[in-house]
Amino acid sequence: MRPFQHVHPYPPFLFEAATKWIVGTLPPPRFTQGILRPLDVDFCYGSRDGQLWPILNRIFSLDLPFETSIRAIEARKRFLRERGIGICDIVDRAEREAINASDLGLQNIQLRDLLGMLRKFPKVTQLLFTGGNSKNGPEYLFRKLLKENGLRLELVSDAVPRIHQFPLPGAESADRIITTVSLTAPSGSANRAVGSIPEYKARKAKDPGYTVMDFRVEQYREFF
Repeated sequence: MRPFQHVHPYPPFLFEAATKWIVGTLPPPRFTQGILRPLDVDFCYGSRDGQLWPILNRIFSLDLPFETSIRAIEARKRFLRERGIGICDIVDRAEREAINASDLGLQNIQLRDLLGMLRKFPKVTQLLFTGGNSKNGPEYLFRKLLKENGLRLELVSDAVPRIHQFPLPGAESADRIITTVSLTAPSGSANRAVGSIPEYKARKAKDPGYTVMDFRVEQYREFF
């Protein structure tokens, strides 16, 4: 049986005024197949199981609609433009033996030319990875892309979320430095990993009602 061709269904959401980009991998396969479920939004990070939009909804009191509608899409695009945030996931397409949303299952990955895109948008100075350096995660794949271009990430902070930076060659200014932030993945599958983070454990010990959503909201608020 031929592998499933997991193609990213959305082009990057980029505009001149953006100063930061959200960088993930791929939405679940059903978005490629065009088989959305109730409460899915037909846009980046629109899976009803994902937590990025619920997190941002809570941080900014957006009152976003969670439904498969044009209204839901436009509300998200309007927020992104107002906050100067673009979206440029790193994976263009990949293959899968099993049709699921796990990054680990991605094979024959074709990456988007994020470095080339960054050069076209000189105001962007920060990349927000929706995941870390685990295999096939956004940071992992971006490191691969940098290595292919003779570049590497330099550590700025090893605390969660990890922060790195790198100089962008070929940019208009020789001093243009891009900062990357590896946020805790906004997915249900990452909840177990959150539970093992010392900072989360300490907060949970003080407040039994403290949740993984609370942890993500506090983390994301600083960078959005």
